[in-house]
Amino acid sequence: MALIAGVDEAGRGPLAGPVVAAAVILPNYYDLKGLDDSKKLTPKKRSQLFVEIQHQATAIGVGVVAAAEIDKTNILQATHQAMKMALGRLKPRPDQAVIDGHALPTQIIPNKGVIKGDKTIDVIKAASIIAKVTRDNMMEQYDIIFPAYGFRKHKGYGTREHMDKLRLNKACVIHRKSFKPVASAMPTLSWLRKEDGIGQWGEQTAAVYLVERGYEIVAMNVHCDPYGVIDIIAEKDGIVTFVEVKTYSKKQLGTPAQNIDQNKLKKLEAAIHKYVVDMQVKKDIFLDVIYVYLKPSVPMFEHFKGIRLEA
Repeated sequence: MALIAGVDEAGRGPLAGPVVAAAVILPNYYDLKGLDDSKKLTPKKRSQLFVEIQHQATAIGVGVVAAAEIDKTNILQATHQAMKMALGRLKPRPDQAVIDGHALPTQIIPNKGVIKGDKTIDVIKAASIIAKVTRDNMMEQYDIIFPAYGFRKHKGYGTREHMDKLRLNKACVIHRKSFKPVASAMPTLSWLRKEDGIGQWGEQTAAVYLVERGYEIVAMNVHCDPYGVIDIIAEKDGIVTFVEVKTYSKKQLGTPAQNIDQNKLKKLEAAIHKYVVDMQVKKDIFLDVIYVYLKPSVPMFEHFKGIRLEA
């Protein structure tokens, strides 16, 4: 029998965060009680089905296009890109795809659009759940990085609460500056300098950089008195990484590593040791340094990995 993939997206409308697409192939026989369009399900039921789909699906592919990429093209092109990424990550490759809404302009994999397919076709319903829960989980990660905006609650959509916080705090790194309400709220480097916000912006930018590379952000700006503050705590592949961020808005001489002297390194190690003891961390731990050079356009990064520390 032909392998049919269902494709749907989440996040076309928000003012912040990525657009996420999912492609799902289901086996001939599956047991997904309550399967429906993700928008009709409670968060608890979506999460339950998310796990069940992962266990039962023949294949799942996910594509994520970040806000910066959305700004470079437009949301329609970014959505198509995410869908193509999701289809390209399916193993085995499907014979055909059914897309919620309109067909993809490319027919590398033969596909057709089905209007309101997320209400009538099970593989599209499954894809809608995978896309929605994946994106919601990402927005909850971003809520740790940007606590001032309430992303955990509204997931980046233009609610009244979000609009109020956007006006109060200006936009952040994951806001879509090509969307009209955001464009007028984008901070400039001069404004950040005036508000003494360069360091925080750099730390948040570094945290987004880590999320986009598969890290989970555990915490930001953790105070470990009397030793100081840990900028970012992240985890990937069972390793806990403590990140020191150095941010510059003007070119500097030297490297981040050269800007961390022995006294600073000792304080960092003491702060990390206190956190590890207090939180009873039993995993391997590393200290990384990320250099962020803020430019008027796209920030530049240098990531110095892997000073292994003893727990």
